[in-house]
Amino acid sequence: MTFLLYCSLSLLFLSLESSVSLSSPIHDLLRSKGLPAGLVPKDVKSYTLSDEGQLEVILDGPCLTKFENRLFYDSVLRANLSYGSLNGVVGLSQEELFLWLPVKDIIVDDPRSGVILFDIVVAHKQLSLSLFEDPPDCKPTGASKNGVRKERGFEALR
Repeated sequence: MTFLLYCSLSLLFLSLESSVSLSSPIHDLLRSKGLPAGLVPKDVKSYTLSDEGQLEVILDGPCLTKFENRLFYDSVLRANLSYGSLNGVVGLSQEELFLWLPVKDIIVDDPRSGVILFDIVVAHKQLSLSLFEDPPDCKPTGASKNGVRKERGFEALR
């Protein structure tokens, strides 16, 4: 009887442990490809990865987060995933000097360097890899139909 109780409790703890995972499969996938998990927000609805490396991540909706600068995620993020890089990124923009610039590539050449490279069309921006260790919370944009934030009016256009 004690053995049966022990086995039942062990199975219960194992199932609880696997359901309380700190990261989702998409975050685990990024880590396995040499990229930090924090490149994608916490709340991911789903994702697909084709045999050719086309990654598509579906979020609950457009949202904003901040690392060193603010990042805007569309509700769908697409990129070609290979070891250490996301190339041809679509659906991610970074704020630079009050302008929103599309992020085209994200590259980690050497994880030991502690640097991640963002290609934002007009420049290559090097950021600390440690900023992206953990998936960020991403706040809904609160945009109205014309793209102006309801809460802030014209200030939200910058």
